[in-house]
Amino acid sequence: MMNFADLVQIVWENLRAHRLRAVLTTIGIAIGIAGVIAVVAVGQGGQAVIISEIEKMGSSLYFDISPDYMRGETADSNTFSIEDPTIIKELSPAVDKMAAITLGPMVDVRLPSSDKKTIMASLYGTNPDLIHIMNLSLEKGRFITDLDVTSHSRVVVIDAGLAEDLFPKEDPLGKKIFVQDTPLTVVGVLEKAPSSMMDMFNVRSLYSPITQAQDMLNTKVINQLCGTAVSEEALPQAISDSIKILESRHSSVSNHYVGTTLEEQLEMVGKVTSILTTVIGAVAGIALLVGGVGVMNIMLVAVTERTREIGLLKALGARRRDIMQQFLGEAVALCLLGGLIGMVVGIGGAFAIALAAHWPPLISVWTVLLAIGFSVIIGIFFGLYPASRAASLSPAEALRHL
Repeated sequence: MMNFADLVQIVWENLRAHRLRAVLTTIGIAIGIAGVIAVVAVGQGGQAVIISEIEKMGSSLYFDISPDYMRGETADSNTFSIEDPTIIKELSPAVDKMAAITLGPMVDVRLPSSDKKTIMASLYGTNPDLIHIMNLSLEKGRFITDLDVTSHSRVVVIDAGLAEDLFPKEDPLGKKIFVQDTPLTVVGVLEKAPSSMMDMFNVRSLYSPITQAQDMLNTKVINQLCGTAVSEEALPQAISDSIKILESRHSSVSNHYVGTTLEEQLEMVGKVTSILTTVIGAVAGIALLVGGVGVMNIMLVAVTERTREIGLLKALGARRRDIMQQFLGEAVALCLLGGLIGMVVGIGGAFAIALAAHWPPLISVWTVLLAIGFSVIIGIFFGLYPASRAASLSPAEALRHL
């Protein structure tokens, strides 16, 4: 009976005798393993960054009210009104803060008489409560006031990134900027977050009174309401009260109002990113199967080339199991070698991509172990048939090749 040490030595000698073929065979496995590890690591890192950004935008008391987008519904000029937040706060003891948002996702921002290219930014038309709801912090100046809203004041609060873009060496407070060709006075600058996905993708934002934003965007549409409850226990009641009040105030609206909490949004993001990571990882995993087919082809060629060797081994007393172990060991060794190379390349690739994207790669030990384990399974699966074919050769037939 062949012991493990003898098996390892024989497998090593056979692979070393065909170095180039062994290297080329492992490339397919290495690419598959590297792809799976890199995709999963980058996907999990991206998911962590997105979830972190959402968590920064609100607290555990956060909720928002919007049309039922899952039914294809969208907000129109009758879905919400500017008075809704105030009335909801007055009528519901469960609601602490409430703000309406009119969103201008891509607006032009520039300095007066500037020859520089305009900057694209997201405009949030809102009211004073938003700074508390979204956990925004001011670096300097002030936020929007109720007076700004009622008087349609041409004022704006800009984020730190936009302040650096427009006023790299000046104090932005009191300065004029043009938003959609409307001159606004900067009254506040938000603090820069330690690390922000918005900065990563160069997304800038600014906040103005909702009345002025609607004037600039030429719309009366309010996209959603967001708020905070007085406590976590009161969160379901806050959502329920808000929806009932809205349904009463806008009874003619055909839309269905839905409320979501921060926790529900995090769960939704987690599910979506997990599905995307799984799908892309599965596509990368196809390379593993292709590599496995390559291993099978090489091992079948090896069986044909080494027919005389198999005949001699059987003539000297080698059993069917010994022959199978030898060829199966070579297939597993090829896949394991490819898996180890792929692991190094995959981890390195994940770090490189994450470094370029400015987010942390989450290298899971289980992901690496699963990928390596899968490479061994590929070796066994695709090496089993060639090994069985080699072991089934009759000594007489094999020795005829001598």
